[in-house]
Amino acid sequence: MSHVNDTLGTTVRHPGDRTAVVVVAGDVDLHTAPVLRAQALTVVEQGSPHVVLDLAQVDYVDSTGLSTLIVLLHAAQEAGGSLRVASVPGRLVRMVTLTGISQMLPIHDTVADALAALGADGAEGGDGPSA
Repeated sequence: MSHVNDTLGTTVRHPGDRTAVVVVAGDVDLHTAPVLRAQALTVVEQGSPHVVLDLAQVDYVDSTGLSTLIVLLHAAQEAGGSLRVASVPGRLVRMVTLTGISQMLPIHDTVADALAALGADGAEGGDGPSA
C-alpha cells in the first residue's frame, strides 16, 4: 500500500513590492495541487503578481501539479506579473521540458537567480525602458 501524503506546506516571503517567493514543501499532486493554487492565487490577488515558486523541497509533481503551474502562470500574467520556478526537482524539469511548458515557464537553478532575472526584466518597476 503506497502512502499518500495529503499535506503541502507553503511559506511566502516578499523580497520586493510586487514580488513573492512561495516556498513549497511536499508533493504537488491531485490532493495537494489545490492548496498550492489557492495560496499562489491569493499572493497574486494581494498585489504580488510576480511569483517565484521555490520547489527545492518538492519530490514529486504529477500532471495535476503541472496543470496548476499553467493556471498560476496565466493568473500571474493577467495580473501583469510572471511566474518562475526555482530549484526544480530533476524529473519535473524533464516533464516541463518534454511538454513544452518550459517555453512559457522560466526555470531557474536558485531563487536568487529567478529574482535576479525578474529584476533584469524590470519587473520591480525599476529603471526599465519606458514604452
